[in-house]
Amino acid sequence: MTDFQNKTPEELQQLLADAQAQLKIIQRNKHKDVIAQIKALADSIGATVDIYDNTYKVSTKVLAKVSAKYRHPDNEFQTWSGRGITPKWLIALVEAGHNKDDFLIRD
Repeated sequence: MTDFQNKTPEELQQLLADAQAQLKIIQRNKHKDVIAQIKALADSIGATVDIYDNTYKVSTKVLAKVSAKYRHPDNEFQTWSGRGITPKWLIALVEAGHNKDDFLIRD
């Protein structure tokens, strides 16, 4: 057994990181074993199974912030990028007879 009392914080952090990495490996292997068992059982009765496994996939998609394209004339904090649902303030201004282009941000 490890004597945690005599470890430095850095050594404890490393032990924790190593333990978490080992736990992930064990969980992945168990996961793969269970999927293999399911497929073998299905095959033994002549069935097929489709297993969609997204458990360990990490999304690498990075969303970029879209800059504002329109600004409310009386409240500079009310802006709209021009994407998605048109905000109520812009709808109200257009219905009042304004042109949407009047509120374009021109820098």
